[in-house]
Amino acid sequence: MTEATLPETPVSAALSSAPEARAKDITLAVAAIAWAAAGGVTLLWPSIKTFPFTFHLAAGQALIGLLLLLAYGLGSYLRGVDRWLRRNGPWLVALPVLLSIWQIASAKTGYWPQPYFPPAQGLIEAYAADYPRLLEGVRASLVLLSLGLGLGATAGFLTGLATGWTRRVGYWTSPILRYVGPIPTTALIPLVLFLFPSSFSAGVFLVALATWFPVTILTWSGVASVDKAYYDVARTLGAGPFFLLRRIAVPASLPHVFVGLFMGLGHGIAVLVVAEMIGVKAGLGYYIDWARGWTAYGHLYAGLLVMALLFSAVTTLLFRIRDRLLVWQKGVVQW
Repeated sequence: MTEATLPETPVSAALSSAPEARAKDITLAVAAIAWAAAGGVTLLWPSIKTFPFTFHLAAGQALIGLLLLLAYGLGSYLRGVDRWLRRNGPWLVALPVLLSIWQIASAKTGYWPQPYFPPAQGLIEAYAADYPRLLEGVRASLVLLSLGLGLGATAGFLTGLATGWTRRVGYWTSPILRYVGPIPTTALIPLVLFLFPSSFSAGVFLVALATWFPVTILTWSGVASVDKAYYDVARTLGAGPFFLLRRIAVPASLPHVFVGLFMGLGHGIAVLVVAEMIGVKAGLGYYIDWARGWTAYGHLYAGLLVMALLFSAVTTLLFRIRDRLLVWQKGVVQW
């Protein structure tokens, strides 16, 4: 005979979650101490040479530690911010530790040779001195990526939809997808730069081509995988071909379309950076190549960091759009 389990009351739930809450509180306090200690390492440990913005970096680290300490004491009043801080507590501890290791290995001991591995204040110096060029690079990359991604995604969706919907279209598009699609887009850069009137239009075409192939394949797969019973039921109710396409084929294939969009975004970003380095004399890729040519490694790492944040934001935006459009599939599709 098994023992009966008593239902969990709010009081027992609070008591059971108390150790976890205390552990998170301790993590936040440790994070505050770690950031303050990182600021002390940056400011008080002698450097191998004078680095501008060392004091500013140390002050910023100490300020983050102070803010985390205030969040530790005022956690019950912060609500959403407090939940975010506690959820990311381990990262808030790890980041100052990694920054201190970077600081010690580069600026304090010279174990990482200069100027190839500048300290964090080297990136701050690059941002302070060269932010107009970086902002122009961000603008140029966003314009090129937006145009290429938009054109490639639209063409890929229409091609995949037509290929999966009618065999007559699939007869012509299947050989192209089979033999032309798998060719690496970067291999076509010399030919495309020769054929197009400007490097900008060539870059847009390359990004669009890199996006087009995965979106086409995944859309085709999504349309072809729709259960035929859905079409049969709709036809018995009097639905025509356009209704079947608009209300059944397209909604059912949207999860596959977004998988193709994520793949196309990754390919498009890679091609974008290569195209900017080789032919398109604008954008973050061009900025990084310029910094490498002048051995300005602080600017190079600053450009890489901006690139990581920018493309991460674009990917996050695509996730948000997917969640908004496919909200009706929650519980059916695992996110």
